[in-house]
Amino acid sequence: MSAIKLELIDQVHVLTMLNGDDDNRFTTDIVNEFIEAIDQVLAYEGNTALMLTCEHAKTWSTGINLDWYVTQDESQKTLFMHTLNRFLCKLDLLNVPTIGCINGNTYAGAGLMFAALDFRYMRADRGRICYPEVDVKIPFTAMMYHLLASFPKSALLKKMLLAGVPVTGQQACEVGIVDGLFEQSQLQQECFNIAKQMAAKDRATYTSIKHGLKANMLAWASENNIQINQ
Repeated sequence: MSAIKLELIDQVHVLTMLNGDDDNRFTTDIVNEFIEAIDQVLAYEGNTALMLTCEHAKTWSTGINLDWYVTQDESQKTLFMHTLNRFLCKLDLLNVPTIGCINGNTYAGAGLMFAALDFRYMRADRGRICYPEVDVKIPFTAMMYHLLASFPKSALLKKMLLAGVPVTGQQACEVGIVDGLFEQSQLQQECFNIAKQMAAKDRATYTSIKHGLKANMLAWASENNIQINQ
């Protein structure tokens, strides 16, 4: 893997995005790296949790690499969207607790990865969440609407999705899109502490409850032959 790193630390799988100089943007190859990491977590025997973070102090990820995407032919664009949908679905249904350590800006496709996580924590002083799909003319897919349905409905969410309005962590926390805020110096450790606590949960029980809350996504996965287990 070149764009991400997966480590097992004290029963927690820590997935770190390493391509911060390129805003941790997605291409087909990079999304396939994420899928490989997800499959490694699936193959792990025993209780665990997944914490998704990055090394960059400003940007968590800005989603699709549009500079790359516009150079692809239609078949490659279709392949990319299929691969992205598969990754997001597998992350959303992953049979362990998932925790996002959001230390910077989170845009577009990364906002969908953010939505696929069970718990989301942001740094308190900076970083915005934005869904600019309406402006970049890339509509959400049916599967992506299942992800976004996990957010509490609010006037703020409507502005985010229909107008592409960026919001701060504080604003997102106030409506329940983000679960908590920490100072930058504390964010990584606090998220790891939460992930470690969640890693102690019985995996089978946690998965049963989690999947019970995601009937629509499970149906979509079945309809589209997405393997959510090894």
